Amino acid sequence: MNGLDWTVLIAYFGVMVAIGVWSHKRVDNVSDFFTAGGKMPWWLSGISHHMSGYSAVMFTGYAGIAYTYGVTSFVTWSFPIALGIAIGSKLFAPRINRLRSRLHVSSPLEYLKNRYDLKTQQALAWSGMLLKIVDVGAKWAAIATLLSVFTGISLNQGILITGAITAVYCTIGGLWADALTELGQFVIQLLAGIAMFVAVVAELDDHGGFFGVWDEPALQGHGKPLVGPYGTVFLLAFLFIKLFEYNGGMLNQAQRYMATASPREAERSARLSAALWLVWPLVLFFPMWMSPLLVESQKPDGSDSYALMTEQLLPHGLLGLVIVGFFSHTMAMCSSDANAIAAVFTRDCAPVIWKRARSWTDSSGLVAARVTTVVFLGLSMAAATQVNSPAFKDIITVVIKWVAGLMGPMAIPMMLGLLRPFRRSGPTAALGSWSMGLLAFWLVNYPINWNVEGGVPLQYQVSIPLAVSLVLYILIGFLRPEDTPERLAIIETVNTDGDDSTAVRVPVPEPADSVPGGKGWVKD
Repeated sequence: MNGLDWTVLIAYFGVMVAIGVWSHKRVDNVSDFFTAGGKMPWWLSGISHHMSGYSAVMFTGYAGIAYTYGVTSFVTWSFPIALGIAIGSKLFAPRINRLRSRLHVSSPLEYLKNRYDLKTQQALAWSGMLLKIVDVGAKWAAIATLLSVFTGISLNQGILITGAITAVYCTIGGLWADALTELGQFVIQLLAGIAMFVAVVAELDDHGGFFGVWDEPALQGHGKPLVGPYGTVFLLAFLFIKLFEYNGGMLNQAQRYMATASPREAERSARLSAALWLVWPLVLFFPMWMSPLLVESQKPDGSDSYALMTEQLLPHGLLGLVIVGFFSHTMAMCSSDANAIAAVFTRDCAPVIWKRARSWTDSSGLVAARVTTVVFLGLSMAAATQVNSPAFKDIITVVIKWVAGLMGPMAIPMMLGLLRPFRRSGPTAALGSWSMGLLAFWLVNYPINWNVEGGVPLQYQVSIPLAVSLVLYILIGFLRPEDTPERLAIIETVNTDGDDSTAVRVPVPEPADSVPGGKGWVKD
């Protein structure tokens, strides 16, 4: 990097902070901070939904997969995401929007107290927050890895720089700041991605051209859609995981649906995001597929290949723009995650563990939301320093094994609880599927993995916890139905449109020992 590249990078950070300051004027209460008050245009919500699913992991971990295996990086990652969001545009997006518009909640998990009970809500909330700390930590580690390639600064310094800048704008401006910065980041990504695509295509004349390049020995097997550990079982498991994750299971995407004005707008938002996920990653991945022809990775997993190729092919200025693109991906996802976790803690957890939190005013609630955002970012940055340790291993292992493997047990009760066909599944089914799914994850990834020669294949590490949770959620609901009138009322409210005067208002949680009948139903 030279002075021009640094100028581009510093200017980008300045614009992000300025957007946060401007967005501060649009945040008057907790609803504005967490769901933009339900006033976000569908197209902005769709772009924000799309961008909040990216991070620098694509340019490190998935670049390594593309470098090693080729097009399977698209077939087993962005394609399942696109298909999952397309399905969710009808199945989940309108219902999640009604959580805000009809149940009047600010957190995606707030409705679970009445859909199941307080214990279920707290189990999913706390476990989800812990998983998010690890997930976002991997994202910080990914962008710090790229920054170290370009600048030579240490990983911990890179984590501190990116985390601090993100904390400023997302803490000040809330979801509005997240969405508006993600719009700017999308434009930057568009320019940087096209620049890299054109630069790589220009290099292919010496390798048979755009179509003939696939015959090169270095790309042997790179055209196969399913290869190595990324086979059919992995693809199907990932499709189910991404169906839940990218439609709200990881919470930040659910906020984008909640932020739109109506269920119809949320559906349009999801469709736009699905279309972007289907088309745009092809442009981003193509240079990665060609990388074995152009650079030699210095890391065994190939995670530095895209950064090396960028340094080699792009002139200064454009190099800075692509580096900004790396930052934009990670900051978009991490800031949206921070906002979502702040919503969960402020709305779902704090009122249970702290009596004073149940009487917060708008101003004190906003202060708590902002403090929680900073604390979460700090904890995730601390977790980032442990990536590549014996506990977590490399970045892509954290993202695929930990996050994908644990997603199903946490998301299934939340997402399927919205749907009428699963109305018989109550708190017993929810907690049973959650706890047994977590147990299955531990068994498959540790005791069983240690005792199987060569270890348990990755596709089973991520699919078995999901399968266990899904089967138990359905089976327990069938054998022990808990469809009370109160729970059925919640389900009907999120499945039908109507006059808001008939909607149920979800109350603030109270401590478990004050909940009548232990069901978590607290009257206004």
